[in-house]
Amino acid sequence: MVVFVDAMLFGALAPLVPGYADEFGLTKTGAGLLVGSFGAGALFGGIPGGLAAARFGPKHAVVAGLLLLALASFAFAAADGPWALGLARLVQGFSSTVTWSGAFAWLTVSTPRERRGELIGTAFGAAVFGAILGPMFGAVAETISIRGGFGTVGVLAALLALWAGSHPNAPSETQASAAVSRAFADRAFLGGLWLNTLPAFLFGIVVVLVPLRLDAGGFAPLAIGAVFLAAGLLETGFNPLLGRFSDRRGRLVPIRFALAASVAVAVAFAIARDPYPVAALAVLAALSFGAFYTPGMALTSDRAEAVGLSQALGFGLMSTAWAFGNMTGPAIGGALAALGGDGLPYLLASGLCLLTLAGTAAVKPRRETARAPT
Repeated sequence: MVVFVDAMLFGALAPLVPGYADEFGLTKTGAGLLVGSFGAGALFGGIPGGLAAARFGPKHAVVAGLLLLALASFAFAAADGPWALGLARLVQGFSSTVTWSGAFAWLTVSTPRERRGELIGTAFGAAVFGAILGPMFGAVAETISIRGGFGTVGVLAALLALWAGSHPNAPSETQASAAVSRAFADRAFLGGLWLNTLPAFLFGIVVVLVPLRLDAGGFAPLAIGAVFLAAGLLETGFNPLLGRFSDRRGRLVPIRFALAASVAVAVAFAIARDPYPVAALAVLAALSFGAFYTPGMALTSDRAEAVGLSQALGFGLMSTAWAFGNMTGPAIGGALAALGGDGLPYLLASGLCLLTLAGTAAVKPRRETARAPT
């Protein structure tokens, strides 16, 4: 429930982008910066959130993140200009990675390792469900009352903080000495971090360009939200299956399939101009781009355990990696689209996927069996 609400707020901005662009005279670059402000805040919250979860326990990090999310939601509801909106989104992003670091560490240390991929996939599926309801929520809020809608989210976040605070904390973790340096010397751990950055970058481009393209093609905010809803419903159901598959066949196999599919989808985005093909590609992108997350997160968690890094700090680093992609994707995508058209950022996205796929060629698929050093 915690990651569901957090992700819903993240996705709520998508159908509001065209309206804010018209109201405040934002270019595609400006719209990209507004969307990317969430990722900018998240970039600064992941590591502090992981350290707080490791030091004080995941529950306390989750509660602190939810309370901050409530305040940021109230601020977004009251914002009356692009700078105020951007600042509120910045704080929302910071609170998001604090909450995620605590929530996923709480989940991981409380469940059996052999089901890690499946459980991460289930939790991430809940997050995706929140993210897909987010655009619909944003569309409804735009139609009825943005202030009332985001104010309600603030109240819900505060209630969730009380609910989380009433639960017992997760089992404590011990972190081996020099675990951080071993983690950053581990290529598989770094690869897992990149597999959190890349899809966030790809989705960042989509969240900026797809709503603008659909709006220009005559789609209303509710129709734009419906496209993202359909895309996310598929991704929600797919993630637990993907996690279970990665538990049985290894993390790298689904990653390679996802990379190959993402190359094709990104190239198709670069070619498509009419709104209906773009809407269909947005649905396909949810499956191809989104298929990196669950095996990538499980891979990073596996390697964190292998080098003796606490799961809390591991997920904090994952959140920071995700945030970097989420911040740069909208900003770079919007700027490149303003300079050379929508095809340019999509071709960049395709190239990054192709290079990543090539980089996996020398890696043998395997299931991690190493345990944390003592």
